[in-house]
Amino acid sequence: MSEMLKLNNVTKIFSLGGLLKRRHVIAVDNVSFSIPKDKPTTIALVGESGSGKTTVGRLILGFIKPTSGKIFWENKDIYKMKRSEWKLYIRNVQAVFQDPYESLDPRYKVIDTLMEPLKKFKIANSRSESLKMISETIEAIGLRREILDKYPHQISGGEKQRILLARALLINAKLVVADEPVSMIDASLRASILNLMKDVNKNFGLSFLYITHDISTAYILADSIIVMYLGSIVESGSFEKVISNPKHPYVKVIIDSIPLPDPKRRWKSAIKLREEEEGLAPKDMVKFRSRCKFCDRCAEAKEVCWEKNPPIIEIDKDHKVSCFLYA
Repeated sequence: MSEMLKLNNVTKIFSLGGLLKRRHVIAVDNVSFSIPKDKPTTIALVGESGSGKTTVGRLILGFIKPTSGKIFWENKDIYKMKRSEWKLYIRNVQAVFQDPYESLDPRYKVIDTLMEPLKKFKIANSRSESLKMISETIEAIGLRREILDKYPHQISGGEKQRILLARALLINAKLVVADEPVSMIDASLRASILNLMKDVNKNFGLSFLYITHDISTAYILADSIIVMYLGSIVESGSFEKVISNPKHPYVKVIIDSIPLPDPKRRWKSAIKLREEEEGLAPKDMVKFRSRCKFCDRCAEAKEVCWEKNPPIIEIDKDHKVSCFLYA
């Protein structure tokens, strides 16, 4: 299967502090995955705050450059593209950000926001053609034409996210990096936005990289899942396989922590985290990057977990895990 987007051992290290004393934060550590070209798909990139998932999205969008590793778009290194190739890349890869109230220019009406990319990429030949394309797209995503004459402050957060999706559809984008697109929207509207994204994926052939900390929303949308912890991928594969049969102790923790809407059910924690015990960790603990990052919280940690970085093990077709329990 050919690849539309491919990350190859991508690492991003941020340097913080002053001139005399500086420290380095490894936000993304040797991350590799791909998004297929032949079939529109939705991949959920899941992790807690600080796991590096948003940094991965920013790297793909070209907002920041990786410290090492490469990102390929249709077999071309995006940081070695010519000007014309880069212009085509930013047309093909669009974004829906977490905060809908910061995503649109408050000076522009909705019609101007949607008209601008059509002009920039020379998609429409005239204003009348642009208006026709915009009207058809607005109706396709469930908005009325009256919204085109409104400013961003006059519309809701859910409508703003729909407009960003409309913008991606108008310019025939191939991939949308959606970074927590429903986390700041009313709970009553979240399902409608997720279902819209699912319909767009199916009917318009638009792929999504859905970045979230909420597996329950990813369940509605995603075909496959990538779980990150402290900058590294710990488990990945088909969504159904990973959720129904999680292998990594961290993924088990995440799934066990999901509340079920049953008032008769009393939660009994199946979560296993290591209790602090003196002498559990070797005194000569190696550097953080050369060991399992979850071992100091893992109840199933072995001595080797403190000494080496766990390999990526293929448990099954479309199911991989980075853990010594399966090595």
